[in-house]
Amino acid sequence: MITCHLRYIIDAEKLAEFEHYARLWIPLVEKFGGTHHGYLLPSEGVSNLALASFSFESLAAYEQYRIAAATDKECVAAVDYYRETKCFLSYERSFFRPVFR
Repeated sequence: MITCHLRYIIDAEKLAEFEHYARLWIPLVEKFGGTHHGYLLPSEGVSNLALASFSFESLAAYEQYRIAAATDKECVAAVDYYRETKCFLSYERSFFRPVFR
């Protein structure tokens, strides 16, 4: 299993737009076989940081998702929504593997 962790620097004035963007992506990741663990939006403290994570069975499965998402109409529409709203300024993507007992 591989988990993609996203760290967004968001525009605090566009929190509602970012939340809409987040809600678009949760089912899209799942549509391509991933498990979305949700988004974490600012509540107290820092107001311009949001987090998200989702998992795929392997890095190869994640790469297949990326290829398929590039031409999927719903995914393209979600990217277009970001381009229209500029609801985040930047993001970092990191990959992790779980350790269990």
